[in-house]
Amino acid sequence: MNGPFTDLSRAQVNKIYDLLGVHIYNFNKNQEILPTIKNENIIGIILEGHAQIINMEYNGNEILIENLFKDDIFGSNISSTNNENYQLISKKDTAVLVIDYDKLLNPLNFKYPYFNIFFRNLFDIINSKFRERNDRVRILEKKQIREKLLEYFEIQHKKSRLRNIYLPFTFKDLADYIAVDRSAMFRELKHLKDERLIKVDNRKITLLYK
Repeated sequence: MNGPFTDLSRAQVNKIYDLLGVHIYNFNKNQEILPTIKNENIIGIILEGHAQIINMEYNGNEILIENLFKDDIFGSNISSTNNENYQLISKKDTAVLVIDYDKLLNPLNFKYPYFNIFFRNLFDIINSKFRERNDRVRILEKKQIREKLLEYFEIQHKKSRLRNIYLPFTFKDLADYIAVDRSAMFRELKHLKDERLIKVDNRKITLLYK
């Protein structure tokens, strides 16, 4: 997938920065991001690092809503970050570029060819995010942990057409992503390994049934 600034030169990126009056914020590992930039009319782009959108439930439980890596986009109209129970936490040192939504949609911007490229890239990323959200719904609809795991593996396999799947996050995050108890998930992974359906090597999972 292309990033927001794919096919743009450094000079063109700087022109976009000036055109939109962007701000760049840097966050340390485990720092909460939203209180600094929370606004209903912003779009954020992860320039470097890794962040997570987490739903903090009333009982203290944390539910992983979304992982955000380099070139990922978030915002109230994309990720529901204006939900009062949501937190956006940096999982490592993270740089975030923030754009005012109203400035982004200024019709005058579209007279610049480089802005049209940038806007097209943003639109492609947003479409990809909605596809990923639909994929997760398919996983969460499954009743059993085994079914959830196999559905996740199948989705990742279809993306790459390879038997080897590389988890983009930890196994703890995987349990949160498919909304199951971590210990129960590890037991099911062991069953799948014992049945020679998968092989696990750190974060690499090989699908032996393919």
